[in-house]
Amino acid sequence: MSHSGKPISDPGLTELSDQLRDSLGWDTNKPDFRELDLGSPVSPLRTRQTGLAPTTTTTTTTTSSSSSSSGSVTGRNAANQIPKRPESSRNNSGELSGSSENSPTATTRNPKTGQTRSDSGTTQPLIYSGQGSVTSPPVNVLPTGNICPSGKILKTGMATSRSPRSDMLGSGSGLYGHGSIMRGGVSAAKTSNLEPANPAANTRGIGSSHSGIGGDTWLKRGMASMDPETVKRAGNEMYKKGHFGEALSLYDRAIALSPANAAYRSNRAAALTGLGRVAEAVRECEEAVRLDPNYWRAHQRLGSLLLRLGHIDAARKHLYLPGLQLDPIELQKLQAVEKHISKCAEARKIGDWISVLRESDAAVSAGADSSSLLFLCRAEALLKLHQLDDAESALSNIPKVEPPCSQLTRFFGMVSEAYPFFVRAQIDMSLGRFENAVTAAEKAAQVDPRNAEIVALHKNVRLVTRARARGNDLFKSERFTEACSAYGEGLRLDPSNSVLHCNKAACWFKLGKWEQSIEDCNRALRIHPSYAKALLRRAAANSKLERWADAVKDYELLRKELPDDNEVAESLFHAQVALKKSRGEEVYNLKFGGEVEEVSNLEQFRAAISFPGISVVHFKTTSNSQCKQISPFVDTLCSRYPSLNFLKVDIDECTAVANAENVRIVPTFKIYKNGSRVKEIICPSRDVLEHSVRHYSC
Repeated sequence: MSHSGKPISDPGLTELSDQLRDSLGWDTNKPDFRELDLGSPVSPLRTRQTGLAPTTTTTTTTTSSSSSSSGSVTGRNAANQIPKRPESSRNNSGELSGSSENSPTATTRNPKTGQTRSDSGTTQPLIYSGQGSVTSPPVNVLPTGNICPSGKILKTGMATSRSPRSDMLGSGSGLYGHGSIMRGGVSAAKTSNLEPANPAANTRGIGSSHSGIGGDTWLKRGMASMDPETVKRAGNEMYKKGHFGEALSLYDRAIALSPANAAYRSNRAAALTGLGRVAEAVRECEEAVRLDPNYWRAHQRLGSLLLRLGHIDAARKHLYLPGLQLDPIELQKLQAVEKHISKCAEARKIGDWISVLRESDAAVSAGADSSSLLFLCRAEALLKLHQLDDAESALSNIPKVEPPCSQLTRFFGMVSEAYPFFVRAQIDMSLGRFENAVTAAEKAAQVDPRNAEIVALHKNVRLVTRARARGNDLFKSERFTEACSAYGEGLRLDPSNSVLHCNKAACWFKLGKWEQSIEDCNRALRIHPSYAKALLRRAAANSKLERWADAVKDYELLRKELPDDNEVAESLFHAQVALKKSRGEEVYNLKFGGEVEEVSNLEQFRAAISFPGISVVHFKTTSNSQCKQISPFVDTLCSRYPSLNFLKVDIDECTAVANAENVRIVPTFKIYKNGSRVKEIICPSRDVLEHSVRHYSC
């Protein structure tokens, strides 16, 4: 029809109008943005029927995720005779552009402020804010909306093959990047129009009618298309299926085709979040906000991601964006994380490291689940609680620290990028990696040179390292008394340094002051319980004082830490022999480094188990698989407990021994003490066998 309401007499134009209407899938349904429920995991844009009579002009408003953050609206008059523009005339972003020279100069109905047509015939973008109603433009006028560059109007006779149903990644209510896919309203009766009969047209408008297409088909079509909107929609379909890697590839392609589109960046952030790459997702959201400062969905997603990283102030800036209604779930998470981090900071000030550990774990559980800073805080607390091995393990398991956002944030009063170096310097210092500690402290000072904690640590690390180096030089020169004083100077600056305590113990040992050596080893082991050098020096000092039971305990601990150390094994053997002698036990014919003795007859067996001490006998067969598996472990036990006598008997070859000992099942182990059986174990595990051997070795 013409805008006067009279039928158009030209049948060619009527046929062209019908074809255009069918190809675009126009409908009388318009999405009602005011009914959008962002709190729902799946947020469809609800539609309403306009109830237009059959003879009235049909108008459709569509949404697109490539629009501005507030959601743009476009409208077209279905009766307007506009010839389809050739495919080659569309630009790479899927937008339409054209000169305003031939456009009407009439203004739109019910214009908003800043959206009226200028005298020159250009139009400012028509941006829908979500308030009030939306009206269609007059005849022969296509509103620019977000599908046209600002200040340009489509020429009459130009049309787009964009689908009337556009997908965009929704904000959801939880962790952004796992939100829903929101769609503009399209009548079910018209969805068949989204898949043209011409297969080549499928790449121009992918809509809901393709929901049954497999993931590979979506991926292939998206990667083959030159239309960024088509590529983006394919990415959305892959995202919905949980194929985040494929979705990321498609969003990358859409960005390559249209680099200035903020929505593509935001969707890419969603895919990165699904892959667990939170820091990268933050940078994509920042880019989306830079491209479109009013893109509320990107702000909301960015705020949620920053909250997961523990950056409360930065998260609040984006979640409390003016004009944006805050998700109550995100608000609750923000308040909970902020409360626990605040309590953590207060506990840290007074040195209550148990509370620091508890509150940092609570903050992670409350929502800051990707915060490397909180995991670093946990490592620092473990260090201060003298759980040094756990602290080092926690530090090594923290993901690579990356700058999470463009602006500098603070954590415990220091620049957040300095805190990782601050914690690492302390742990390296406690583990004796002095040069590494100096390097880390210097980096922390470079990032935040004005922070009092960092300045104090940097100074302390340099002075302690200098004292330790001077002590080492004196020790090498055999000036043990002066070396002991140098190490003591370092301990006055760092009383919890287990390495300096152990070095001082070595000086006392060289000076023949065994008691002082044991005292310093005890101090080192209270700080670092598994410190091998401290255990070794204390065991040696106990041996000098003939405290054999204490020496054996230390050497056994060392055997667990250093199972392949031959010197430790030999020292343990001599300490065990000395302990037996000190108890008045008969000890003879014992030698270190013995092997498992093979028994070939009954007389040899009886003579072997009659030796004073403990004998462990392994009854086996050559063909039994369990015997084959445990035999190498018996050899290990023989070297690990050299004071015991280990024997092996093949019951197929020595039937007399098997009958005398009534052995029918293999592997069987029997333990004898001075010729009398004290223990029998059938088919034991390695742990059970070693537990019994250790018990009788004491």
